[in-house]
Amino acid sequence: MGDTDPTGPVMDRDEVDRALARLGAEHEAVETSLLALQDHAGRRLLEGARLTGRTEERWQATEASITLLWTYFDAYSGALRTAREIRARRRWSSHDDLVELTELLRGECVTLPDPAAAANAPTPHGRAGRLSERYSLAALVELMNELYASSLDMVVAADAVWSALPARIDLLAAELQRTRRLAHPVGVRPGEHPAGDDLERITRSLTRLREQVISDPLAFWKPLEGSSAPGGGRPDTAVYDREARALEEVRREIDAVLAVRQDSEKRIVRLRDVLSRADRTLAEARTARGEVLAKIAATEVPVVSGPPTALQEQLSTAAEYRRHAQWHRLSPLLDSLEQKAEDELVRARESLTAVTAPLAIRAELRGRLDAYRAKVARHGLAEDTVLAERYEKARRMLWSAPCDLRVAEEAVLRYQHAAAELLGTTQPRVPGPPGADAPEERGGPGA
Repeated sequence: MGDTDPTGPVMDRDEVDRALARLGAEHEAVETSLLALQDHAGRRLLEGARLTGRTEERWQATEASITLLWTYFDAYSGALRTAREIRARRRWSSHDDLVELTELLRGECVTLPDPAAAANAPTPHGRAGRLSERYSLAALVELMNELYASSLDMVVAADAVWSALPARIDLLAAELQRTRRLAHPVGVRPGEHPAGDDLERITRSLTRLREQVISDPLAFWKPLEGSSAPGGGRPDTAVYDREARALEEVRREIDAVLAVRQDSEKRIVRLRDVLSRADRTLAEARTARGEVLAKIAATEVPVVSGPPTALQEQLSTAAEYRRHAQWHRLSPLLDSLEQKAEDELVRARESLTAVTAPLAIRAELRGRLDAYRAKVARHGLAEDTVLAERYEKARRMLWSAPCDLRVAEEAVLRYQHAAAELLGTTQPRVPGPPGADAPEERGGPGA
């Protein structure tokens, strides 16, 4: 061969031996990889599965690639075997042997059918389709590595999804069945409770998800961006995670219903007690209103409403739900009733406070009057004519019915003014609304 031979200068014996050793190691590595791929659990599952969608398309291409891989490997093995036989002819290879070996080891000595035409497989390197292609052993190794990587990537991805998702879906489905067994006895059923409808929807979703995962695992695979390693990525669990969260919400709802079943009797008793206290408070307010109207003149007294009949009716409904074990309906009703009952008790107490305010003001004025009288008496001024006259006038107003609070307060203040003048202390301020500040001894007799 001349100097223009693409294989370059003729290799010497040492170069040949080193090349054969290197190619032999590559041959062993490729063979090990191909056998591992052949025995890969994911590949066996793919061969026996009824595939759809993206997985079906990629598996057809991968099967063709694996077939092509073995074709390349057989050709590579044959060329390497021929080279070894030539080298084994003589201990010291002749020049002609070395020329032949150089052609085998460096040149494009392997002719194979074009991949796309022969096996309907993707053409490596984007080579244009031809009837045949010539390869060097090094190029053949590179092509086999590319085909192996793409084939392994597909197999590993499908196997990873099958290893992860179906088992998790089955566990969630088992949990779903346990939840359903808890739900039905407490009335959480489809068409009767929103959580029962959710259970049905989750069941359908998990069934559909499992079928899709089994037939098209690659639809649930997320490749890792920037990774060129075969199988770089992770299963896409978004749908599974969403349904797991939905089931957890249903479980919480059922737990709440179960809690209602356990303590519903106590809660209903408490509700009756709260509403009873509200009724008694309103009754007391109505009685007090009559007393105020009789004892206090020129005062606006708010009207007291009747008992909360609507809440009593809802309480009866709650008791009916409990008797018929309709816990899913009882749960929200009790929650609503408890808040309404507390609000009703607060409203009743506020009504009583508003109605009895005039009586409280009268009691405060009485206490203030008696406190000043006690103070005057301690200073020996109780017999003062002006003080006695003003005290008696204020006392008659405050202890007579009906009592005009405005006039009575003015009388009390006049008595305070007179007492302050005699005692030489600061005059009490002009009154604001009834219930103004009292002197230091305000807590005296009659308070």
